[in-house]
Amino acid sequence: MVRLTARFLMAVRNQDTANFMRDGKKIVGVALNYMDVVKARNVPVPKEPLVFLKPTSSYLREGHPIILPKVFSKVAYEVELGVVIGTRCKNVSKQDAMKHVSGYCLALDLTAQCNLTAARAAGQPWTLGKGFDTSTPVSKFIPFDDVEDPHTLPLWLKVNGEVKQKGCTADLIFKVPDIISYVSKFMTLEPNDLILTGTPNGSDAFKAGDEIECGMGELATLKFQVCGE
Repeated sequence: MVRLTARFLMAVRNQDTANFMRDGKKIVGVALNYMDVVKARNVPVPKEPLVFLKPTSSYLREGHPIILPKVFSKVAYEVELGVVIGTRCKNVSKQDAMKHVSGYCLALDLTAQCNLTAARAAGQPWTLGKGFDTSTPVSKFIPFDDVEDPHTLPLWLKVNGEVKQKGCTADLIFKVPDIISYVSKFMTLEPNDLILTGTPNGSDAFKAGDEIECGMGELATLKFQVCGE
C-alpha cells in the first residue's frame, strides 16, 4: 500500500509539472559548476553555488528558432541538465532534497558573453546577458523515474554538425541535492520551477545561420536554427 501510494503521488506530481514551461515562476541557474571548466579557466573551485535567476519568458520550445538580440555581439551556448521542482520546499536538507524533484529536462543556457564580461567587471547583475528572449531552450519534461541517477548523464552539443561540448553530470561540483538545499535557504522553490545545473567545458560563441544540436544520454535531444533579430 505504501509503495502504491508513493507511485500514485509521483504520477500526480509528474502530471502537474509536465507543463513547467507554461506554469513555472522562475528559472534558477548555477554558474561555474563543472570541474573541467574550473581546471580549464584555472580559477578556484567555488565554495558555494554561484546562483543567478532567469525569467520564464526566456523559454523556447523545439521547432522555434533561437533569436540573437541585435544589442549583443557575442552569445554562447551552454548545454545543461535541468531539474524540475515538483513540490514546494524551503530550508530543505540535502538528504530530503530529491523528494521535491518531479523530473528533468535537457536545456540550453544561452549567455551573452559580451554583456556578462562588462557586468562582472563592474560588479553588476547578469540579468540582461542571461535572461533575454529565447535564451532558455528546453526539451520536454522527463519524469523522475526515467532517470536512475541524474549524476551519470552524458551531455553533448554540436554546432553545424561539429562537436563543441562533451561532458557528464558526474563532473558536477555541486550535485542536485546540494543545489536545491542551498537555494532553498534563500528562496522558496515551488512546483514547476527549473534549476539549471551548469555546463561542461567548451562553451563558445555562435552566430545567425548556425544549427545547434544537443543531447543528454538516450533521454533527450534538441535541434535549433539560429536567426538574427
